[in-house]
Amino acid sequence: MKETPESTAPTGGMTQRLKYMQLVDFIISQIENDKLGINDRLPTLNQLTSQLKISKETALKGLTYLSEKGIIESEYRKGYYVKRLRQLQSYRVCLIFDKMNVLRDTVYQAFLETIKDHAEVEVFFHHHNFKVFEKLIEENLNNYTHFVVVTFFKENPSAILNKIPSHKRIVIDHREPGLHGDYTCIYQDHKSDIIESLTELLPRLDKYQRLVLLAPLEAFHAQDLIEGFTTFAKQYEKPHKVLHTINEASAKKGDAYITFSRYDQDDVDIIKIARKKKWKLGKDIGLLSYNDTAVKEVLEDGITVISTDFYKMGQEAARAILNRTPVMLRDPAKVIIRNSL
Repeated sequence: MKETPESTAPTGGMTQRLKYMQLVDFIISQIENDKLGINDRLPTLNQLTSQLKISKETALKGLTYLSEKGIIESEYRKGYYVKRLRQLQSYRVCLIFDKMNVLRDTVYQAFLETIKDHAEVEVFFHHHNFKVFEKLIEENLNNYTHFVVVTFFKENPSAILNKIPSHKRIVIDHREPGLHGDYTCIYQDHKSDIIESLTELLPRLDKYQRLVLLAPLEAFHAQDLIEGFTTFAKQYEKPHKVLHTINEASAKKGDAYITFSRYDQDDVDIIKIARKKKWKLGKDIGLLSYNDTAVKEVLEDGITVISTDFYKMGQEAARAILNRTPVMLRDPAKVIIRNSL
């Protein structure tokens, strides 16, 4: 019996789906009837196409479907093996973070609370190592229904991200240029955020003689913040300076400092300097820090912060999967005013 080509099927995608689901049903029935067990190798691609009278393309679609659901997994140059006996959840999500800290944990917890028992979630970290990130994507393209990814690389990751089908691709925190298709992105706009936040804080900034942005050279979004900071300062004719580090020699009474160091080291250094010189935060000098934490709420009677809603970031990523609708959403920052400014 000759197979009907998918391209000529009168019902379009439906016939194609039925064809690859024929393979899916066959493999699942083999597992249910104990003809295939955990770690058993599946028949070869040629054997499956011959037995089921389907094309290799259709067979590969069926194998990809089973891989995404976690029922089988492929081993390079060896074939496909049974990984589990049944599908546990509707979705399998590969969550790739740059690192783990209190902010990423907030994203993670929000994602899990929103997606609940609809997905199996596996978490990986690339630590800004592009080769690690590339390997994670390329080796797992067929193993998950969705990829939720945080980037921040010196290298351009667009070519790797574009290997993920757009309907499976969710990029969070940073909007990467050069990506194709309708995909989900929940991102911060660091340049706009700092301009809007400093504009909101204008009445409090007026009492300071100079604005100082502490921009660590290793920070991946430093340039966006520098551009936004400079734009604001020039627009409102504010004396300003960009420094990469802070010490006693560069610190001046009457300055307002804006910090975003990775481990809040600049905040610690400024507080130490202020204590040594007997300067009072919020009066003699100002401190405005990026990203809120529980510690900043109580440290030195409260540190004023610019912070995006990381809980919302994780929540919206999960909703995009559950609603099966791609969204392009800016997660704007908000100012929380405390005694340091």
